[in-house]
Amino acid sequence: MAWTKYQLFLAGLMLVTGSINTLSAKWADNFVAEGCGGSQEHSFKHPFVQAVGMFLGEFSCLAAFYLLKCQGRRQSASSVEPQQPFNTLLFLPPALCDMTGTSIMYVALNMTSASSFQMLRGAVIIFTGLFSVAFLDRRLAPSQWLGILITIAGLVVVGLADLLSKHDSQHKLSEVITGDLLIIMAQIIIAIQMVLEEKFVYKHNIHPLQAVGIEGFFGFVILSLLLVPMFYIPTASFSGNPRGVLEDALDAFCQVGRQPLIALALLGNISSIAFFNFSGISVTKELSATTRMVLDTLRTIVIWAFTPRTGLGDFLSIADPWFPHPPYGAPPSTMGCTDHC
Repeated sequence: MAWTKYQLFLAGLMLVTGSINTLSAKWADNFVAEGCGGSQEHSFKHPFVQAVGMFLGEFSCLAAFYLLKCQGRRQSASSVEPQQPFNTLLFLPPALCDMTGTSIMYVALNMTSASSFQMLRGAVIIFTGLFSVAFLDRRLAPSQWLGILITIAGLVVVGLADLLSKHDSQHKLSEVITGDLLIIMAQIIIAIQMVLEEKFVYKHNIHPLQAVGIEGFFGFVILSLLLVPMFYIPTASFSGNPRGVLEDALDAFCQVGRQPLIALALLGNISSIAFFNFSGISVTKELSATTRMVLDTLRTIVIWAFTPRTGLGDFLSIADPWFPHPPYGAPPSTMGCTDHC
């Protein structure tokens, strides 16, 4: 069945905004600035603060939904389709899945290489497809099963490459294996999120803007509250902030105040994630969760197209024309990746 123009537009919007999200997050990670209390310059490594910004971007979709609804009432022809009554708490489980899966990937990224991280994220296609068959009673076409088998083969190759390659003092073999397993575990959780969203969106005919906004609200509130205990949890090597805690939000704000371009990068991250998640849930509603995750993995190709010097290497640790080299004074080993990158 051929895609409509609207479905093609949604797929293109998802690819473009998802790629912008990754590039803006990478841009923020490349900056180096002083922290609070006159601390030495260090890289902007605050993934959970960036995750709060991501949920803020999703939350903004709720405001757009109600503006669209009010405009439709004035014109007596709303573009918002009628929907069945539903409890907003239905979107709490997907939001929790998003937070949990992302947090696990943050930990895993510190234990394995960024190239393996990006490749292993493709496992989400496998689990989304299997869960769709098991819980949504979907039937996958032979070509889709073939794609899943090819993905499995690719994951095996990546895993063997990690086992056979030489490891430095920062990434020991035991850490790499643990990191790879954590990434796979995170993809299972993300796949559950995708299937839950598809089930609720179809059942209640929820507008994509409203669905994204509700998830963003839950994620923004819960993760903002979790920043308080994170400020006191020591993590040693897992942390890139001077205090060595899980997340130092005050240090992040101090760095933003001393380097305004970080705020610009964060703004790009927030705005792009809003459109990315809107188009993502729209694709889920118009097509399927499996199609959404296939499009999501294509972001890697788009990003590589904008980082020509990396080839098939670690695009997160090699600078490109968009980002000066060295990355604003930060050593390549300090560069990281955030949620939905």
